[in-house]
Amino acid sequence: MRIIVVGGVAAGMSAAARARRLDESAEIIVLERGSEVSFANCGLPYHLSGEIAEADDLLLHTPDSLRAALDLDVRLHHDVTGIDPETKTITAATPDGMVEMTYDALVLTPGAAALRPPLPGLDSARVRTLRTVGDAVALREQVTSGARRAVVLGAGFIGVEAAEALREAGLSVDVVELAPHALPPLERELASLVHDELTALGITMHAGVAAESIDSGSEVDHVHLADGTVIAADLVVLSVGVRPDTAFAAEAGVETLRGAMIVDDRGRTSLPDVWAAGDATVSVDAVTGAARPVALAGPANRAGRLIADDILGGDITARRVPPALGTAIVRVGALTVAMTGANRRSLDDAGIAYETVHLHPNQHAGYFPGAAPVHLLAHIDPTDGRILGAQAAGVEGVDKRIDVIATAMRGGLRAPDLIDLDLSYSPPYGSAKDAVNMLGMVAENLVNGRLRLWHAADATDGADALVLDVRSPEEFATGHLPGALNIPHTELRERIDEVREAAAGRPVRVLCAAGVRSNIAHRVLVAHGFDSTSLSGGTRTLRQWFGADVDRVLVTEGVLA
Repeated sequence: MRIIVVGGVAAGMSAAARARRLDESAEIIVLERGSEVSFANCGLPYHLSGEIAEADDLLLHTPDSLRAALDLDVRLHHDVTGIDPETKTITAATPDGMVEMTYDALVLTPGAAALRPPLPGLDSARVRTLRTVGDAVALREQVTSGARRAVVLGAGFIGVEAAEALREAGLSVDVVELAPHALPPLERELASLVHDELTALGITMHAGVAAESIDSGSEVDHVHLADGTVIAADLVVLSVGVRPDTAFAAEAGVETLRGAMIVDDRGRTSLPDVWAAGDATVSVDAVTGAARPVALAGPANRAGRLIADDILGGDITARRVPPALGTAIVRVGALTVAMTGANRRSLDDAGIAYETVHLHPNQHAGYFPGAAPVHLLAHIDPTDGRILGAQAAGVEGVDKRIDVIATAMRGGLRAPDLIDLDLSYSPPYGSAKDAVNMLGMVAENLVNGRLRLWHAADATDGADALVLDVRSPEEFATGHLPGALNIPHTELRERIDEVREAAAGRPVRVLCAAGVRSNIAHRVLVAHGFDSTSLSGGTRTLRQWFGADVDRVLVTEGVLA
């Protein structure tokens, strides 16, 4: 049996390696258009920063090592340009001319190419992408050859990592992002923490603005933004997104959606004996059901493996390729940011009802040195407690919490079930009530109706309600909402008549610093017959939601700051 794999790296090499382990007699040919067939593309920014000193360390395998270990026939610089599904033949351009090969099974993993928007000046020699080892080496050479100023166009995962890497290498860095904030899939209240960290690193963020042109000069380029800003640059990193590299497949009749190949849950395309995986395929979102590419290494690797199982499984029923949760993580200076499942935008687009819960627990026991908050939010179905998505940011422990929640989502656990997870505990590592357990507790109260929430987005809507701030007077003085009544939660029972008089029949919006004390106050208020809601995540979330604009919302000493 001849299996041809088009494209290496994650999905393609996983399919090829698994196929060999399943069938020692198969002829397995891997055709790669580039000069590396197996490299750590997620490590590219860290070579740019110098943290991974040698580019060779990014190369995981070579054609020779793959031949020796797995008897794979890897052919570099083979660019597949056509497929004939009738004769089961592919055509490829090589340095020696065009070649044709027949296949019994064809696996398409061509990946995605960097988007190049119609931006005047984008053809400047100082503009680079960061998709291959060659890209990283070329950028690193610019850095070590005296580049002092960099502009990164796009603040997605790669853009933010590239910006941090360039700053780590000593360059001044500006980041330009058309979306309202860096890391667009991230929720607004966590994105403000990313912006704070970028500022702390010395990186200038231009959010909500487009780059209009690049003027190339003999000594330096100038990037012109839509707001009139002009930024000098010795190098420009283009990272505004990717597009599936599938023209050859579509021309052969592979069904696509917005350029990405449509596959079923076994990785099969619309053509017989043709499978596909990776960045160039459509994945079904596990939460919303939306069809979209998921450009992540983990799903690509796993899908490649499962495709080989489908091709060569024989009597063994192959496992299905699961719908994607999109679990992802990124480092931004001292901050770690991670997410899984759906965000607000995708839930809104899908018309799915949700409630958002915010928590700010420490990553380990508060009495152990180094305790710091994990800013955690989760979107929950308010009727049945299904976990729809979660995001977190912090200096430590973020990966653990998001991975646990992603596992719970894959296993079908509901948010209240998180209470019962038996997670490891020792003061340097966690708390007896871990952040994930606490999320489950808040979610259970919400689903059961013991807790009702209001949100930072409603802080300036002028609703006819009494705002009750149950923090201490000292905390209250550091910033509070206009017109708020301040009664510490420990005094609330004795001063309930003050609340009744001030409310005058209106609903009560109660808040504290993080949501714990306001929940206590909420239960007291409910017991006394008030229409009460508690601010999700407290003033910590409110400050994160408004970010640099928070001083326009909070009052200090009776005056808007």
